[in-house]
Amino acid sequence: MMQQFSPLYAALIAFGAALAALVIYHLAIVRPALSRVQALVDVHDELISGGAGRASERLAALESADTSLRSTLESTQGRLAALEALSLSDVSRCGFVRYDAFADAESGLSYALALLNRQGNGVVLTSIYSRADTRTYGKPVEAFKPTIQASAEELEAIERARAAGS
Repeated sequence: MMQQFSPLYAALIAFGAALAALVIYHLAIVRPALSRVQALVDVHDELISGGAGRASERLAALESADTSLRSTLESTQGRLAALEALSLSDVSRCGFVRYDAFADAESGLSYALALLNRQGNGVVLTSIYSRADTRTYGKPVEAFKPTIQASAEELEAIERARAAGS
């Protein structure tokens, strides 16, 4: 007997993955950047208030901090570009349709499951249940269109996946 796949579980998994990515991003990028900004603010406050050191030393510290911040910004932009490229291949759109494939098997155990990325590329998996056996098929999808002939249920699963990303 096959386990049922719930769109809720797919949504929870996607939410958990997004939350984990956000935490990693915060720890790796945001916190260090905020601490560097705070250091710049502290140097600025010393400069404005007169501070104990010479003005040339304080300006040199500001220039050094600015150079460091520019380097960090360039590194962050590179990481962001890599993350954006990675996000293009994620499976962020799921569509699921349960149905009765045969009149003698009215249990709703047949299904079509579309797993697509943001561009609509991916796969639609279909499992057809009958009293005698169960068959599973996979069909490629490009730009929200199956590359080979698809059933009405498969097309509906693809359309649900498209709507899930809106």
